[in-house]
Amino acid sequence: MTRSFALFASVGLVFGIGCADDDNVGIDEEWGMEGPMSPTPAPGKEDSELRRGLLVNTDTTRTQVWTARNKWEDTDTPAAKKAGLAWGENSGLNWDLKYTKWIESLRWIPSVDNFSTTVELTTPWGKKLPSPMLECAETSIFLRITFAAWYELPFFLEAVDGQGSRVYFGHNGVRTQAGRYASTPEFAIKYKDHTSTWTQAAAWPADATLAGKRVAGGVDNQLELADGKGFGAYLDEIHLNKRAGYFTILALDYLGSVNLADPANAYNLLPDAVRPGDTLIERWQRNGIGHTLVVKEVAALPGGSRDITTISGSMPRRQGVRQSGQSSKSYFTSNYTGGVGANSAGDEYAKLGGGIKRWRVTKNVGGYWTNTWMAGDEASWINSTDYARIAARPGRFEQMLGQVSPQQQRDELLIQIRDARRHLTQFPASCSARERREQAFASLYELAGRAFGMSEAQVDATYREEADYVFAELEYTKSKTCCWNSSTAGMYDIIMDKARAEKAANDAAGVCRAPTVFKSRTDGYALWQTHAMLLGRGAEWRAWSEDEACTQRNVAQDTEGGGAATAYCALPAGGGASCTDAMEPNNARAEARSVTGTVANLRVCAADDDWFKIANGGTVRIEFTHANGDLDLEAYDAAGNRVGTSFGTGNSESVTVPAGGTVRVFGYNGAQNSYKLIAP
Repeated sequence: MTRSFALFASVGLVFGIGCADDDNVGIDEEWGMEGPMSPTPAPGKEDSELRRGLLVNTDTTRTQVWTARNKWEDTDTPAAKKAGLAWGENSGLNWDLKYTKWIESLRWIPSVDNFSTTVELTTPWGKKLPSPMLECAETSIFLRITFAAWYELPFFLEAVDGQGSRVYFGHNGVRTQAGRYASTPEFAIKYKDHTSTWTQAAAWPADATLAGKRVAGGVDNQLELADGKGFGAYLDEIHLNKRAGYFTILALDYLGSVNLADPANAYNLLPDAVRPGDTLIERWQRNGIGHTLVVKEVAALPGGSRDITTISGSMPRRQGVRQSGQSSKSYFTSNYTGGVGANSAGDEYAKLGGGIKRWRVTKNVGGYWTNTWMAGDEASWINSTDYARIAARPGRFEQMLGQVSPQQQRDELLIQIRDARRHLTQFPASCSARERREQAFASLYELAGRAFGMSEAQVDATYREEADYVFAELEYTKSKTCCWNSSTAGMYDIIMDKARAEKAANDAAGVCRAPTVFKSRTDGYALWQTHAMLLGRGAEWRAWSEDEACTQRNVAQDTEGGGAATAYCALPAGGGASCTDAMEPNNARAEARSVTGTVANLRVCAADDDWFKIANGGTVRIEFTHANGDLDLEAYDAAGNRVGTSFGTGNSESVTVPAGGTVRVFGYNGAQNSYKLIAP
C-alpha cells in the first residue's frame, strides 16, 4: 500500500519561517504616497459592529476598481443563486460563507520546491494556477481581494499614512474622505476591465504592463509561472478586470499584518467559531518579524475535538504551504497569538494584535460603506480591548484541538526543525528560520523531559547538527543579516564548506572549537567571501543589500540570540555527530555523493536527508527494516526537478533516475533508520 503525496508532504515549511517586519516595505514613488501605512489609532468605541468608511454616494467613476454589484449578505439574488467555484446552484449561502467554501475547496498540489504541498487556484473562468509566491500576510490579503473582485463585492481596508491621514484601499480605489489619495491611479480611466466583453471562445486578454509589475519589499519571482516572472504576471492571468490586478499590487506594497491585526479590518474571533478563510496572526514584537496563516480546513475529530489545517506564505516569498493540524496547533496555542505574558520589552502579547481573526465585511449602512460583520457572527466577536478574553484563546485552543501521542508530537517537532534547516539551505540569511528552529527545539526539550526522560543535553546530542551552530539564532532588531533577503543556496554551500574546513583544521590540531556563526562581524562577511574566492566561487557570493528598509543597517556586528543549545564542544564529537555515516555530509542536493553498486551501513538521522548522484541513471533501491523507521525515496533529474517518488510502507523503496540525476533518502515524519543503497 502506498501513501498519498498529500499525506507525505502535509507538513510544509510554515513553521520554519516567518514574515518580515511589515513596516519595511518598498515605496513606489509613482503614486506619491506617504507610507508605509500604519494601523488606525488605538481602538475605543470604534471597535464595535460598525466601522464607517466612505460615503456610498461619492463620485468614484474615475478611481473605481470594480463596481460593487453584489452584497455580502445576498442569498437569493440571481447572482447569489448561481453555482460557483465551491457551491451549487441555489446554495442559500451568503457571500462570506461562499468565501469560506472557496478557501476550503482549494486543491492540494505539490509545490514548485518539490518538497512541500501548496494549493491550486481555480478562477471563475476555469483557469487553474498553482499558489503564487507571497509573504504570509500578503497571502491572506491577496485571497480576500481576489474573491471580492471576482464577485464584485464591496471591499475596503483602512489604514493611516505617514501624515496621519485615514486612507481607504478598496473597490472605489485608494481614497480619503476628501477624494483620491495622493497620486494613486485613476483605475477606471487608466486600466481595462474585460469582464463584460470577453467570451470563452476568445483569447485571454493580456496586459503587458500589469504583467511586468512586481510587489515591493524583497524578491518577487513567481517560479510557479516561470523563472523571472513577477506577481503582476500572475494577476494578469487570473483577472479579466485588470484594474483589480493593479490594485492588488498597490495594496500589497503598502499593507501587511499590522493592518490585518487592526480591528478596523478584521475582528477578534472566539476560538470555537473558527472556520476556513479566517486568519491567525502571530505578533511577538511591536516591530520585527511576525507570521500570518490562513485557516484552510477545520475537521471534527472523535470526542468533540478538532483538527485545523492552515496555509501561509513567507519571507522570502514562497508559495502558500500546507501546515498540518499538529503544526497548526503549535501556532494556535502559542502566546505569540495574543496569549498570556509579555515579551522582553514588556509588551503584553494580548495587546499586540495577534490571534485568530475574521475579515470584516463591507456593507452600505446609512449611506456609508461600513466594515462590519455578518449578523450571524456577532456572537463570535471579541472586542479588541477585552484583553482577558483575547489572552484566554490559546488556552482554549489547547483544549479543543486534537490531542496526539508524545511520539507524534516529537516527530512533528523534528519535522519543523528539518523544515527550518531546509529553508536555511535556500536562504542562509533568514533569521526567522533560525528563530523557528530554536522555538521547535525549546518545545522538544520540554516534551522530551516530560515524556521520554531526556535532558536538554541528551536531546541536543541526539538531534543537533553542525548547521544549527553555524546558523545560530540572531536578535532580529540588532542584526543586519536579518534584513538580507537575497542570500542563496550557493552561499549556503560556501558557508558550510568553510565550517567543514574549520572543523578539519581543529580536528588535525586535536582541539574542539565551535564553528564560526554566520553573521555580520566587524569585517562584515569578508570571512565567507574570501572562502568563496578560494573555492573559485567568488561570483556566487552576493554583497549585502538592503532589499527592504532596515533600521539596523549600520550595525557593525550582529548579536546572537539567547538560545538554549548545549555548547558545541559538549556534544559527542562536536555538532551532534553521534548519528552519521561514511557518506556524510550529503544533506543537500548540492552535496550529493556519487555512488555505484551497493553501499551499506548508511543512516538517515532525525531531521536529516541523504542525497546521492547517479551518473549513468537507472533504478536505485534502498533496503531497511521498516519497523525501525519508515524511510522514503525521491528521484530528481539533473536540473533538480523531481521525477519519481517511492513512499511505501515496506522494507524497500525504489525509483528510476535519469542520467546525471540524484536521489533523496529521508525519514517519513522525521523517522531515522539505517539502510543499504543499491545503485546501477
